[in-house]
Amino acid sequence: MSYKNLKRTKDGKIYLRPTAAQTRQGKKLIRLWAEEGTETFRKEYDEAVVLMNAGIKKQSAHTLNWLVMIYLRSPEFQRLGDSTKKVRERLLAHATLLHGTKPFKQIRVKDMRVLRDSMAHKPEAANARIKAMRQVYKWAIACDLSEINPAANVPYLKPNNPDGFYTWTESDIQQFEARHVMGSKARLAQGLLIYTGVRRSDVVRLGPPMESNGILEFTESKNRANAPKERMIPILPPLKKIIAATKTGPFVYLTTHTGQAYTANGFGNWFKRRCKEAGLPQCSAHGLRKAGAVRAAMAGATTRQLMAMFGWESAKQAERYTMKAERDRLAMENMHLLIK
Repeated sequence: MSYKNLKRTKDGKIYLRPTAAQTRQGKKLIRLWAEEGTETFRKEYDEAVVLMNAGIKKQSAHTLNWLVMIYLRSPEFQRLGDSTKKVRERLLAHATLLHGTKPFKQIRVKDMRVLRDSMAHKPEAANARIKAMRQVYKWAIACDLSEINPAANVPYLKPNNPDGFYTWTESDIQQFEARHVMGSKARLAQGLLIYTGVRRSDVVRLGPPMESNGILEFTESKNRANAPKERMIPILPPLKKIIAATKTGPFVYLTTHTGQAYTANGFGNWFKRRCKEAGLPQCSAHGLRKAGAVRAAMAGATTRQLMAMFGWESAKQAERYTMKAERDRLAMENMHLLIK
């Protein structure tokens, strides 16, 4: 597929460039984040074209389009991590397509409900749109641009899958390992995910330069610009064995067929294909991180221990695993009480 009006910078960034007419309307470059040539990139390009063509001829200082535009230029938005900015920009693009020409001070709860319900078939995506708009109006209130937050009182839809990504079982892990043997890149990816517990945005960055006396030392990608979090993770014996048996890159363990580091999305798509090869279409990289948390909780890890292991700030995430593990253990130990 050929793409029009793309701008590629020397550092590898790709943007959709506005036409001369769109530039006169105040349109700016739109960053494309996915790996070029992938299906994700095509979808992102299509969305960017829609957004580029959807602008009004003259930005009014009273429209939602205008409010979102200056929010995206604000220091508060610019301090967010790259991945967070990327996602929020997409979500706000949907909001401006629907309500962009309306005066932002006249946007009401019912308008935000319309925005939410336009994606009712995908509750998680619908809720994400509301979360993004809450942040815009929260910022607007802090800047004395608005007195109300119309998205604040819009309730979230109940997700189709309350537990989110599918959590791998131990039999899933064994099935994957039977298909992808020791020494393969897929087995290395699996090992890095389950024995470090990091997100896919960090697993693509792990590499030999981070090793120090058997420990991986790095700064998490999530919120790195705004609230950097330093991590120290020991290279466990099983992972050390997998790394030693696998060809890795000099700077990162996992590399593409061209020897480059993966993007987080590119890696996620690649790993999903490896799961399908193993007969596990329901599995994903994030689900393997969850499997590690289940494994640790079942082995007796406390809430605070899980928070430290997986870099969670909130105890709520960790308690999902510890409470279930405790419930399962109590059931196994006490089912005999049903016998007279």
